[in-house]
Amino acid sequence: MRALPDALLELVRRTSSDIPDDVQRAIRAALESERQGTLAASALKIIGRNIELARQKSQPVCQDTGSILFYVDGPVGFDSLAFEEAACDAVRLATRKGYLRQNSVDALTGRNDGTNVGPGSPVVHVQLRRAPGVRVRLVLKGGGCENVGAQYSLPDETLGANRDWDGCRKAILDAVLQAQGKGCSPGILGVCIGGDRATGYAFSKTQFLRKLNDRNPVPELDRLEQDVVQTANALGIGPMGFGGATTLLGAKIRTANRVPASFFVSVSYMCWAFRRQGVMLDDNGTIQQWLY
Repeated sequence: MRALPDALLELVRRTSSDIPDDVQRAIRAALESERQGTLAASALKIIGRNIELARQKSQPVCQDTGSILFYVDGPVGFDSLAFEEAACDAVRLATRKGYLRQNSVDALTGRNDGTNVGPGSPVVHVQLRRAPGVRVRLVLKGGGCENVGAQYSLPDETLGANRDWDGCRKAILDAVLQAQGKGCSPGILGVCIGGDRATGYAFSKTQFLRKLNDRNPVPELDRLEQDVVQTANALGIGPMGFGGATTLLGAKIRTANRVPASFFVSVSYMCWAFRRQGVMLDDNGTIQQWLY
């Protein structure tokens, strides 16, 4: 895949500087729903201007370019090692060019070598499939929104949350309430009900690959998604915690099998700077289609 390094560099550049259309539409709709002259409306106007400038100047939409998460679907025989090498090279070059901040440090010493490449960075999730072509999706997840993620083990006596739909709802909404606008709201939730502590969080982040305007094919989860957004937006937290009608832009929820002894609800939070993009590549690594 000779063209792969260039394709991945462009994917990083565009993900960092260009908010997807579905997210921009949600932010514009949020501004229309806020009362003009309020702090909430002012915050959303500034957010909108920030998005425009980042796209025009091809600069990061947020100074915290965050964790670098690649999700790759390739055909049987796909060389995942070669892809990871190309991804690391693209991240190094993107960092030198300023598309990514020098944002990855040694866990113990805090040392920053300025490359964004090291143990666990970037993260590359690879899945094989019986179909031609390679699909690559990228999420850049900032530290502020990562800090307000939460995981609940049900039953939770403090919340009065049992191992049922209402208990899951209480846990998800508690995560929003505890954030109080931190993590740069309005945000988007990715949720996994079930799994273990590790897979629950991992699966919750895959929900950020969905478009905001899609609907969950599972009726019970669809109802829960809509209810969580409606209820959260009635809490009055609003953009950046300034009050208002827009605390969440969306909630995406999935389930994963669990062992009977455990019942986890894992909540990942994404800020308004929802940096998610994807491409379809041909056998040479050339971009054939943009996905968002």
